[in-house]
Amino acid sequence: MPPPQSHSSISPLTTFLIVCGFLVALFPSLFHTVVWSPYYYAFPDTAQRNPTSVLCRSPDICVSGSTMSWYQKTLTLPSRSRGSYLITDTITKELPELKNYKVGLLTLFIQHTSCALSLNENWDEDVRADMSDALDRIVPEDKKGGLYRHDAEGSDDMPAHVKSALVGASVTIPITNGRLATGTWQGIWYLEFRASKHARRVVATIQGEKM
Repeated sequence: MPPPQSHSSISPLTTFLIVCGFLVALFPSLFHTVVWSPYYYAFPDTAQRNPTSVLCRSPDICVSGSTMSWYQKTLTLPSRSRGSYLITDTITKELPELKNYKVGLLTLFIQHTSCALSLNENWDEDVRADMSDALDRIVPEDKKGGLYRHDAEGSDDMPAHVKSALVGASVTIPITNGRLATGTWQGIWYLEFRASKHARRVVATIQGEKM
């Protein structure tokens, strides 16, 4: 005679607990809402006072999480011929939104390959003239031909591209309490490397925490 077979069964309570465990694992925020909803219903003011996000640092210091804000705008610089120009006032005038940020970063990116942006001396104009002269010595213009292959737009075309690559197309500046946190003698430079005047576009991006 064959031995009797044993049958195992899962109680309804166990099934319920297993399902609840899966729900908690998959939807923790829903579980939190359901558990705390009676308390928030009884004390609605408490729910309004609780921050939506909290940042905690050891040992037991918790503060309300800040909300990062982004803003972007395209500016057009005044048309200039070859030279180095201080544009700090132009940038701040075109970006009144800077005053809304307690802390953050301003990134400026020039959308052209024959000019550049830089941070440098903001007082003595001779520094800007010397910078232009120095770059001309480093990357000379070849009017006779033979030094550069690319000259589609004239003898100053390829030297402008080289200078742009050397100096760079962007700068990033900290924002502190609504103002650019440049150094005492620092300003934003626009360096134009073409002989004729060009209108240049700059994309300004602000990232930070508002006041």
